[in-house]
Amino acid sequence: MHSKGYIFLTFEFRKEGRRWTAYCKELGTATFGRSVTEAEARLKEAVALHLNTLDDVGETEHFFKEHNIKFHFTKPKHDVPILISATKGTFGKLYIHPVRELAGIA
Repeated sequence: MHSKGYIFLTFEFRKEGRRWTAYCKELGTATFGRSVTEAEARLKEAVALHLNTLDDVGETEHFFKEHNIKFHFTKPKHDVPILISATKGTFGKLYIHPVRELAGIA
């Protein structure tokens, strides 16, 4: 995929017993892993599959509008993960995902 822009997604991680759950707030996609690293890798894969499916059925633009997901033409200058918030056993971080240009955006 040749990216034309980016979307910013919020990943949330929570320790539940011996596993970590991972959740993308904007897409509603979730998974788990034995470590935060494994859970994050699985979530990135699930997010890519979700977005590819939306693209395949022509629903990306509609879904983004409905879920208030903003399309950005430029990527932030830094690639450092940004910690969103942290509470006992839970934390969130910003994830930047490349996407194709949307038809309705000029």
